[in-house]
Amino acid sequence: MISILLAAATTAPSAVSQGSSLAANKVVEVSNQAAQTAQQAAQQANDAMSVIWPHLPNHWPVQGDLLTWSQNMGALTAAVLLLAGVVYLLFGVYTYRALVTLNATTLGAYIGGLLGEKAGNSVAGAMVGGFAAAAMTWPMMKYAVAIMGGLFGLLLGASVWRASGLEANYAWSGGLTGLVFFGLISFLLFRGSVMMYTSLQGSVMLVFGLLGLIYKYQELGPRVSENLTQRQFLLPLCIFIPATLGLIWQQTQYPAPMPPGKK
Repeated sequence: MISILLAAATTAPSAVSQGSSLAANKVVEVSNQAAQTAQQAAQQANDAMSVIWPHLPNHWPVQGDLLTWSQNMGALTAAVLLLAGVVYLLFGVYTYRALVTLNATTLGAYIGGLLGEKAGNSVAGAMVGGFAAAAMTWPMMKYAVAIMGGLFGLLLGASVWRASGLEANYAWSGGLTGLVFFGLISFLLFRGSVMMYTSLQGSVMLVFGLLGLIYKYQELGPRVSENLTQRQFLLPLCIFIPATLGLIWQQTQYPAPMPPGKK
């Protein structure tokens, strides 16, 4: 009996130590699994936020990049772009305050989302940025239209510079020229600038919305890509024609009011 008790007393510490080591290994294993799960969740969250707030491209987008973006566009996004393009084309000058405010809100939310992403909360940054942009745009509508025109001029000037075959590294000079020109003309010809900018934006949204829907049909997508790739002038022409028609439509349907003395 005494020998049995001595053996039990001898093996008890080893059993306790073995059980402690097993428990410690289990805790380490669970901790590693929790860390991997948290890392995967963070990566998925970052991927989701990069989809919601895409970052600026590393290079100036060419026509192939725009076609690729249209191919990857969702059907709902394409439909929204199509409907919004029709509104901008047909009712731009009639509802320009709401449309310009919407543009400013979208831009403010995008910039706020990028800044909030660095602080760890993109949604809060987007909400603050969008609300601040909308609050500043409505009472300062003329300046907001000038900023919108300057941005359009920047994109148009850089695009024309590259399309003309000039040095690509100096495309910023063409964009800067367009920014200054269209920004200043907004103060001189306010109503005409509003019609021009909304027609151009509506045409771009309409064309790319149509492309996004066309690419959903496997029979039509390759043909459209082949024609647009081989004939580089087709895409700018498809944007220019609806923009011109929209400008004419707005000018005829919503003429400028006559001064009180000439009624």
